[in-house]
Amino acid sequence: MAIKVRDAADADIPAIAAIYAFHVERDTGSFELDAPDAAEMRRRYRDNVAKGYPYLVALSADVRVVGYAYASAYRSRPAYRHTVEDSVYVDAAWSRRGIGRTLLAALIGRCEAGNYRQMVAIIGGAQNAASIALHATLGFEHAGVLAAVGRKFDRWLDTVLMQRALGAGAQTPPT
Repeated sequence: MAIKVRDAADADIPAIAAIYAFHVERDTGSFELDAPDAAEMRRRYRDNVAKGYPYLVALSADVRVVGYAYASAYRSRPAYRHTVEDSVYVDAAWSRRGIGRTLLAALIGRCEAGNYRQMVAIIGGAQNAASIALHATLGFEHAGVLAAVGRKFDRWLDTVLMQRALGAGAQTPPT
């Protein structure tokens, strides 16, 4: 299966919004309760890209968007500027085909090139074994669990924190 990864574009937003809506409405990968519409997803995309963060899509052989990934600010205070948070979502019909791994690996590479030094994954729901395994496969280490910090689908949910050094990590100051 040939999957191509490229920078996202405005034209990709309807597909991105549909992929995200599925995850918001059916699982705990996102703690949003209502899926944002395409206009809101476009606003978020443009805001993230304007701040210099990478935003990628995975394309199938027939050039359909089958997944997306982006980095965003981990926290807003300036001391955190060299740390990013990752987000990865795959079209449910395309899951378990290595698309999430391909996207996350590309995102890690882009963030390393951008002089970021740490990437944090905040994984919704401790039972989200696929996301935990994906991150572990690409070098993320377990950093902790925040117990019962979200409520969705009439139950309390944990978040799993994972972290990975980017490039030289904390070994040297950023350039």
